Amino acid sequence: MGGIKSAIEIAMEKTEKLDKATEEERLRWKYIPEGEKLAAQYLKQDCNLVGEMSKYEVNVAKYVREGASDILIRNMSLPKNDSAKSNNRRAMDGLKNLKSDKVGVENVFSQIRHIFNHYVGQGEQQRKQAYESLKTKYESSIQQAIQQEMGSLMGIKIDVESHPQFQEEWLRTQAQLDAQYIKHLDEYKKELESIP
Repeated sequence: MGGIKSAIEIAMEKTEKLDKATEEERLRWKYIPEGEKLAAQYLKQDCNLVGEMSKYEVNVAKYVREGASDILIRNMSLPKNDSAKSNNRRAMDGLKNLKSDKVGVENVFSQIRHIFNHYVGQGEQQRKQAYESLKTKYESSIQQAIQQEMGSLMGIKIDVESHPQFQEEWLRTQAQLDAQYIKHLDEYKKELESIP
């Protein structure tokens, strides 16, 4: 039974590993979460990101910046509504302040803005067309089913949009349409992560 360890033995081993952690690892563990909290505060409560960052010493500021940048990048999403658009603007403004390579950041942002503009413009038209096409398809199939059951439609008005199967299919269609945009956005987010 020498192979089975008690919870205390496992905890002791983990504690030993923590004691062996380098100073850099300890700083990362402490200050990356602080940066994450700072970014969340910035997005929700409009705190002064630059002012808060200046409170940290140079040797730890890079970890705070790393944590904050990660949260800001993760919070960028497709501009589906005004709230998302506002959140994206705040995240991008915050990243501009945190990243040192301003030109590199702005180059990636121009690509992201292109995706956002396309999503709002041509993407909206695609979604409307897909919605109307799906609606027509469902109306037709339901009318056919009713006609087969009853023999005639007798002026029955069908509200396809409230039908659960229609809503489910629409959500699936929307996800497929959004997937192409999300894929490109994720690629640019990865680029942003690599910019100092």
